[in-house]
Amino acid sequence: MTLEKTVYMNQLLSYYGTLLTDKQASVMQAYYEADYSLAEIAENLQISRQAVHDTIRRSEEALNHYEDQLQLKKKSDQRWQALEELTQLLQGQEQALHLVHQLIELEQ
Repeated sequence: MTLEKTVYMNQLLSYYGTLLTDKQASVMQAYYEADYSLAEIAENLQISRQAVHDTIRRSEEALNHYEDQLQLKKKSDQRWQALEELTQLLQGQEQALHLVHQLIELEQ
């Protein structure tokens, strides 16, 4: 598992985690957020490692499907990029820059 994939999956979990089943959400949080191994998750939930692996795979597919359909992460990334560009353009204009910073705070 690469760092990029971990970051990406954590972002998708923050957007769409509530759409997963309770079991899927707990397995994904243990795997991606707490960095538990398949064996540790299996032991904690008293299921097989294969069941953990299958749950992770299905959950990843579901999260990617939600992003493909709803594009919340993509749109958020685009807003952040636009805000960063606005910040650069407005460095000398204090009032406009203040408004941009307010927008940034609202996004967080």
